[in-house]
Amino acid sequence: MLTFPYELRIGWRYTRAGRTTRRNGFISFISGVSMLGIALGVAALIIVLSVMNGFQKEVRDRMLGVVSHIEVYANGGQALPDVDLTLRQARANPEVVGAAPFIAAQALLARAEDMKGVMVRGIDPTQEHQVTDVAAGAQAAALARLVPGGFGVVLGSELARSLGVRSGDRVTLVAPSGQLTPGGVMPRMKQMTVVGTFDSGHFEYDSALAMVHVDDAARIFRLEGPSGVRLKLRDLHDARAVADVLARSLTGDLYIRDWTRQNRTWFAAVQVEKRMMFIILTLIVAVAAFNLVSTLVMTVTDKRADIAILRTLGASPASIMGIFVVQGAMVGVIGTLAGLALGLGVAFNIDVIVPALEQALGASFLPKDIYLISRMPSDPQQADILPVAVIALVLAFAATLYPSWRASRVNPAEALRYE
Repeated sequence: MLTFPYELRIGWRYTRAGRTTRRNGFISFISGVSMLGIALGVAALIIVLSVMNGFQKEVRDRMLGVVSHIEVYANGGQALPDVDLTLRQARANPEVVGAAPFIAAQALLARAEDMKGVMVRGIDPTQEHQVTDVAAGAQAAALARLVPGGFGVVLGSELARSLGVRSGDRVTLVAPSGQLTPGGVMPRMKQMTVVGTFDSGHFEYDSALAMVHVDDAARIFRLEGPSGVRLKLRDLHDARAVADVLARSLTGDLYIRDWTRQNRTWFAAVQVEKRMMFIILTLIVAVAAFNLVSTLVMTVTDKRADIAILRTLGASPASIMGIFVVQGAMVGVIGTLAGLALGLGVAFNIDVIVPALEQALGASFLPKDIYLISRMPSDPQQADILPVAVIALVLAFAATLYPSWRASRVNPAEALRYE
């Protein structure tokens, strides 16, 4: 038959303290409040971090709908010396699942009196779907209208709205490379026809990106061919490692950039926000955990006679300390497990809970006319959840040490003097 040490059995008995006296009932209430505080703190941490992960994933997916995982450039912005060779060498890497040539440049886009600075991307519509989702979705038809020599342009939805243009309208592309004349440098200008728009859901690109055919871009910017190659990987999280491998395997004087380096400022800001929220919410868990100190101090005061009797029966100070450590640890474990269950339950069902609350309250937390992301995403990750549980357990255990040590120092004769 399995028998547990008496310290564990007595500590568990004290944890579910009976309500035979008013004091026992009050101590049990304080213990329950501490347990509830730990549970709510852990649940809040899990929910907040999961929602932040969800927003990060949503923005990242929208960003990668326009941006490729890895971009390979020729140094100096010139045309690649051998595009076909670079494409073959890149596709030879088992992690690369798609590759397409492109030209990247900056220019001005003018319509009447409006002028906007834009990023011009020359693409091959027949290969672009291999590297970006924007060319593989419903907007692929707009990109298919880009033909060599047609000088058509596909604009981001916000860029088209700010210029007041739609399909069939003409805009003027002003390239920085121009002709030297006696009157100064004259920029190159070309009339372009808007053949469609795209909407990636990422304002930075929807408001500043214009796509043209790669052959037309080469003519406008006076290049002999594509200035780079864009790659799509099997796993986007391996982009940095694959970029390092390609830097050693590709021939030529090339510059390689992955999507994490291209957007490192944004991702660094998100990580700082997550870290600060983690610290702030951990303080809530710490406050709840250290409420155990007052609970155990009151329990030790109430159980002085019991402690004295146990000491006279042969219990060592270490055993007495163990009893109250078990009591505090049980509160921490139960509170942490309850918080994990509540936090994960909300995090995995937030797409159902939030719409239900919006309908019940008649309000919208993320109005579609204000926010690009109009739903509450959630992405619970084990790397965030495990540290939360461990920290809550460690704080609860640390809060038990001082009251347990005081219990082990109780003098039996003094405690029984007035009993």
